[in-house]
Amino acid sequence: MTTIPLLSAAAVTLPAPLSGAHGTNRAGTQTPRQIAANDDVAAIGLWLAEYMDSPHTLRSYRKEAERLLAWATQVRGKAVSSLTREDVLAYEAFLADPPAAWCDDALGRRGDHRRLLAGPLSERSRRQALGILAGLFQYLVRGGYLAGSPFALQPRRQRRRGATPRIERFLDQPLWQDVLVEVERWPQGTLRDRQRYERARWVLRLLYATALRASEAAQAHEGDLRQVRGRWWLHVVGKGGVEGRIPLSDALMQDYARYRAFLGPPAQPDTTNHRPLICGIAGHAQPLTSTAVYLIVKDVFRRVAAAWEARHPERAAQLRRVTTHWLRHTAASHQADDGMPLHHIQQNLRHSSIATTSIYLHTEDDARHARTTASAQEAR
Repeated sequence: MTTIPLLSAAAVTLPAPLSGAHGTNRAGTQTPRQIAANDDVAAIGLWLAEYMDSPHTLRSYRKEAERLLAWATQVRGKAVSSLTREDVLAYEAFLADPPAAWCDDALGRRGDHRRLLAGPLSERSRRQALGILAGLFQYLVRGGYLAGSPFALQPRRQRRRGATPRIERFLDQPLWQDVLVEVERWPQGTLRDRQRYERARWVLRLLYATALRASEAAQAHEGDLRQVRGRWWLHVVGKGGVEGRIPLSDALMQDYARYRAFLGPPAQPDTTNHRPLICGIAGHAQPLTSTAVYLIVKDVFRRVAAAWEARHPERAAQLRRVTTHWLRHTAASHQADDGMPLHHIQQNLRHSSIATTSIYLHTEDDARHARTTASAQEAR
């Protein structure tokens, strides 16, 4: 049994035919082995161990691996190392229309029998899931565990000409300001109310001003702060180990001073300290998980949505969909709207390609729409 306890399914003893020890796609004895794993759970666990230093990636990859393992053994009745191209196509169809039993809220979100799907996956989510699994199988082929990958036959899907993606999961500037105003209306009559308000207020401003991912925000601490020539910067090691420096405004540093003063430490940050930038609700200095940061943001927007439900049901519905990544998109979109040079936004987001950053340019689309519709109106 693997000593890397990354798959919850590892706690379940699979029958020999489903373990993958004798999978039909296992590499032959003449193939050089780079990994010692001799069953599917151990092999997948080793692949996941490669991402131990990236909690967000690890969580995402583990979810896809566990889902495939459960489907292969429970639905298909096959070991993962026996899956064929036909199985991959069937799995994609399964993700698009899973049985209700797999999406039952009663299953919960933790444990060996937890819910692995909230509902049908969108086309984009299915592509992402299959892409992650293709990486898993490629790794196992390179390691000499599998003879080949059924994902390697996946045809490259060309994007339709002119179908340049645009980020739509963001809040426009008036809506963002309205959210901040609504949070200021939260009750503060008890200590717990005040703790929840002050932390929510700080988390919103931190994520918006820095465009941090949830995992990056959870890991950030005072020792990551740098003051250079009177200006504050945040050193970040993000997705894929990419390092970057994010400029921090005087306004954000004032917000941080307020948050620190509420918790008790001096308002001036101590750059030799490893106190997390986001603390527990009562100010405990133990770092939060990225899931905890995610849930803080979800709670904020659920509360704001509840307050707006009667007056603005459409806006409330939109806010219930907001996640931490929406705030990253919102920050980038607002920076672009304000005329910030694209290469500066690229540096702030730590994108390797400026083409990725360009999807936040809504202003050009807005201007084109305004000019086009104005011309059409004049012609009537």
